[in-house]
Amino acid sequence: MSQFWNPLVHKLKPYVPGEQPKVSNLIKLNTNENPYQPSPKAVKAIKTVADSGLQLYPDPESSALKNALADYYGVQSKQVFVGNGSDEVLAHIFKALFNNSAPILFPDISYSFYPVYSGLFELDYTMVPLTEQFTIDVNDYNQTNGGIIFPNPNAPSGILMPLSNIELMAKNNPDSVLVIDEAYIDFGGETAINLVDQYPNLLVTQTFSKSRALAGIRVGFAIGHCELIEGLERVKNSFNSYPMDKMATEGAIAALHDKDYFAQTRQNIITSREKLTADLQHLDFQVLPSSANFVFARHKQRDAAELAQALREKAIIVRHFKQERIDQFLRITIGTDQQCQALVDALREILR
Repeated sequence: MSQFWNPLVHKLKPYVPGEQPKVSNLIKLNTNENPYQPSPKAVKAIKTVADSGLQLYPDPESSALKNALADYYGVQSKQVFVGNGSDEVLAHIFKALFNNSAPILFPDISYSFYPVYSGLFELDYTMVPLTEQFTIDVNDYNQTNGGIIFPNPNAPSGILMPLSNIELMAKNNPDSVLVIDEAYIDFGGETAINLVDQYPNLLVTQTFSKSRALAGIRVGFAIGHCELIEGLERVKNSFNSYPMDKMATEGAIAALHDKDYFAQTRQNIITSREKLTADLQHLDFQVLPSSANFVFARHKQRDAAELAQALREKAIIVRHFKQERIDQFLRITIGTDQQCQALVDALREILR
């Protein structure tokens, strides 16, 4: 029935998410999910909301969650925007804040939703090549643009850009919005939220899906200058005035307050990442320096696609990208210590 499509739909190349297998008993290390359960306090809050009040609409402003985030990060609530996962927040950013008079800029190896949103909102874009070391060179972004966006740490590389470079990029591009997508920042970096009061063109996004282990309830947010937030609110209220349901709101607030559980599980993942990195290097993998909850690695002699298939045959799933420059890398999510050990044992057997 494609004759009924809007002409734009024919040109879209939709985002392809990581595989969600329908079979059980797999070690699933392909979608950067947290291997630990959410905060027990978050689970309790979700269950409490589910027991009563769902017949009523949630607060369209999500004021309680905005206030909790503002307190946590030391900003004003009017500087906070929340949405149904950070992907929805990013979609509103592309629509509200990026200027179509010049191409928006993002790395050539980065989150693959950026070109999808560019196509959806009919924005020109330029993919700026990473260096040979897979890092972002700030000077490469000193060009006319309608906005800049990239993850920090970057994905799928896991490499972290220091705050000093982010600050320099904000200074060098005062007339366009700089968006730092911090989906993985809690696993090894310092948030750029600390810079938003100094730079009105800087916007930072984060998610509860990774470090807070709440991927199943879809909570994302952005923090920046109040004028940027107002632009996002205008788009949001022209699209869906109730994006945050009650269970997501209360679960996120409870997770934010449970600092001890967050610190514990976060450190568990960091420790497991360092051990997995060492184990992979011992198996003759090159592993890029990661500040995320995954590692990006290539074997010095064996083909990545073949390794991914061999692991699948052993009921272990990792992510292989066919993209140029990285087609010999595997992105491996950090699982529990037991899952990581099973991966290493399987690779040792495959490589033998």
